[in-house]
Amino acid sequence: MQMSKNDPKEGTKEAPNKTIVQTIWEFATFGIIALIIVMPIRLFIAQPFIVSGSSMVPTFKDADYLIVDELSYRLKDPKRFDVIVFRYPKDPSKYFIKRILALPNEKITIDGGTITIYNDEHKDGFVLDQPFIREQSDDSMSFDLSDDEYFVMGDNRNYSSDSRFWGPVNRDHLVGKAFIRLLPISNVDLLPGVYSPEDSQ
Repeated sequence: MQMSKNDPKEGTKEAPNKTIVQTIWEFATFGIIALIIVMPIRLFIAQPFIVSGSSMVPTFKDADYLIVDELSYRLKDPKRFDVIVFRYPKDPSKYFIKRILALPNEKITIDGGTITIYNDEHKDGFVLDQPFIREQSDDSMSFDLSDDEYFVMGDNRNYSSDSRFWGPVNRDHLVGKAFIRLLPISNVDLLPGVYSPEDSQ
């Protein structure tokens, strides 16, 4: 049977024409709802960052596009070897990306490419396994970290401005950890840069 739009038995009727004001109001309402949904995600859960420079080569390259997980560190503490985005201690308006090597209340010693960590579980220290670095450095130094400090370094040691030069990063400067690499398409990756050796505590 052919259906007519004017046949009341079919339960349909012609939609009334919308006014310009109604259309604008609908778009405005949609925009407000979208902001209500998106903004908390953008501010408190995840946000995009673009890698700038070569300090994390070969793990990350210049212009890599990342989504950073901001929620995890609100629920649990950062771990050793996490790749994090944080506010640069000398200028909080800038963001850096590095890898956590030493945790709060630990001592870290650097002797060239050898990094040793001292903590309550390892009074005599243990040497970090670092398969992610490109080349060794010639540094020789040590740092004692306080309750809320993290020692961070770039994977490309000889081309990285990091805790060796301006000290540890306070917990309140941490933004989050690298969660997804979206660009370049050829390197799309979940939890890029992740490394979890057995002896990482």
